[in-house]
Amino acid sequence: MLVRGAVLTVVLLGLVAFSVLLAKVTLTPSPASADLVTANLRPGRSLRQYAEDYTFLAACKQAGGNLLLGVPFGLLLPFFVPRRLRMIRTTLLTAVAMAVVELIQGALVEGRAFDIDDVILNTAGALLGYFVLGRRISHRYYTYTDDSPGPSAEKPEAELKRPPGPAARGKPARTETAPEAARAEAAPTTTVRAKTARTKAARTKAARTKTGQRDRPKSAATDPAKKRGARTGRTDGPASGGRRATGSGAVRSLLDRLRGR
Repeated sequence: MLVRGAVLTVVLLGLVAFSVLLAKVTLTPSPASADLVTANLRPGRSLRQYAEDYTFLAACKQAGGNLLLGVPFGLLLPFFVPRRLRMIRTTLLTAVAMAVVELIQGALVEGRAFDIDDVILNTAGALLGYFVLGRRISHRYYTYTDDSPGPSAEKPEAELKRPPGPAARGKPARTETAPEAARAEAAPTTTVRAKTARTKAARTKAARTKTGQRDRPKSAATDPAKKRGARTGRTDGPASGGRRATGSGAVRSLLDRLRGR
């Protein structure tokens, strides 16, 4: 900021000094040429007159003087003009300023008149000064001032150096990397595959269980015929024959006892 203020102060002083010099050169009365000077509103008329009526040195002095009067505009104005469309704005400001000076000459100063060719030469001198030196100087100035750190640039650095608070320490920020993102995308597919594998395993287990039940012999608890025999007290085989014989013998002994009485 200090360098920027110093540069702008120097440029402003130079512009003021140039304005004083321009006023002395252009607004000084010239009574001797009052009858010779006439107003010119046609572009190029005075230039033709310089070439026809003046000597080479006098023509160079007249045209060159008007060019040099415009050069300081091309050197100083770019420091006060925004960077966007700087050349066009500098040209327009120079043309307006010199047109005002020429109007003052023709209206108030004795021995001087308005000349459109002087405005053209002054504007051309401003463009010359801008392209030769003004553009480079202003570009370096704006580049330096834009790159120099200011209050807005120091504040983020202080915030970056500030230690993290308790919340930031307790819960560190989690940044998802590319492998984690790939895993997250592949998670649904993996879940579907796991469910399919579990379903197939369950079906295989059920099929094996059914096959084992078919091959295993039926037990007494599950055989319907055996269940009926257990309910009626009758069974097939040697055991049933013994039981029947024992029952008939008891009946006979009972009959013999009744007869003896």
